[in-house]
Amino acid sequence: MPPILRRLQLGSGLVMLLYIFLHLINHALGIWSLELAERGLTLAMQLWHSMPGTILLYGSAALHFALAMRTVYARRRWTLSPTEWVRLWAGFSLPLLLIRHAVMTRLAASFYGFDPSYERIVVSLITSGTQGLQLGLLAPGWMHGGIGLWLRLQHHTTVRRAKPVLIALFVLLPLLSAAGFIQMIRDVAMAHPALPALDPKLLAHQVALNAWRHNLDVIYLSLIIGVFLIGQLRNWRERRRMTHLLEGPTT
Repeated sequence: MPPILRRLQLGSGLVMLLYIFLHLINHALGIWSLELAERGLTLAMQLWHSMPGTILLYGSAALHFALAMRTVYARRRWTLSPTEWVRLWAGFSLPLLLIRHAVMTRLAASFYGFDPSYERIVVSLITSGTQGLQLGLLAPGWMHGGIGLWLRLQHHTTVRRAKPVLIALFVLLPLLSAAGFIQMIRDVAMAHPALPALDPKLLAHQVALNAWRHNLDVIYLSLIIGVFLIGQLRNWRERRRMTHLLEGPTT
């Protein structure tokens, strides 16, 4: 990858890693109180739902995905280290998890007037039985970003010296985030012995939201599979052409 593209890949990846980092911090606030987590969510929405924040976040996500597709297409061999395989799996599995979350929050808010809050989100997750999915939602992205950043910066002496601290942050933050989210579920359950009804706006547009999620999943998987197959076809044609050149003209 040319240096300019590598810098763009790093920059876009850092933006998304910052988004995940703030999301994990926000979930962890639930350890102290649901109200504190709601305040953090309000600040996060003000940041990422603003026009500059939206352009920065979704532009970075689109750019990072486009560069990943370029890498998949251009790769000649798929002999990777276990670390790279884990990073690859984490990177490509994250969007499948985020699509559901984005559809039920950002898209529902933008198109159908849903006002996301942790209480409404928790009620929706409990109703659909997907609270376990929420706990693991950001783990692949955090893993992908952490490994990618380490591979980029491990040659710096300062980074190598800080390795124990970085590992502790890498492991503890998702655990604190999960603990905070579990505590928020308990707080909602204690505050409402009878679980509140699902938000009427979500109920009214559930079919449309499910269709959005399904279509985005199909588009995402089709792009990955299509680019991979086209790259493999290119590799096969190049090997076949090289074989013909080495064999020379036949008489």
